[in-house]
Amino acid sequence: MSKKILIDPHAPRTKKPPFAMGVQVGDTIYVSGHVSQDESGNVVGEDDMAAQTRQVFASIEAVLAKAGAAMEDVVKITTYITDMSRYAEFSAVRAEVFPNAGMASATVACTELVRPEFLVEVETIAVRGSGA
Repeated sequence: MSKKILIDPHAPRTKKPPFAMGVQVGDTIYVSGHVSQDESGNVVGEDDMAAQTRQVFASIEAVLAKAGAAMEDVVKITTYITDMSRYAEFSAVRAEVFPNAGMASATVACTELVRPEFLVEVETIAVRGSGA
C-alpha cells in the first residue's frame, strides 16, 4: 500500500492553511481547492474571472510539479463559480490550459467562496504520467 505524501510547493509561508495543498498516494495526486491567491495570500485579479482562473490553474500546476506531474496528467477537475453568468470567461481560460479537453469536469454554482473577492475555486485529481 502506498503512503500518502503531503505536497505544499509554497512552504514555508507566513500563514499556512490547516490542510495540505495536495496529497499524493502512489501516482494519484489530489489537489485541494485553489482560489486566486498569490504566495502571500493576496487576491489576484479582483473582479476579473479570467485573471483569477489563470492564477488558480498556475497554483494547481505548482502543486502538480512538486509531485512530479503536469497539467497533462489531470484526469478530473471540479469547479465552483459564484456567478454563472461569467462561466464563459472561466471556460475560455480552461480551454487554453486544457486544449485537448482530456479530463472529466464538473462545474458547480455557489453563492460564495471563502472570501467574497474570490470568483472561482478549482479542485483537481491527477495521475502522474497519465498524460504522457
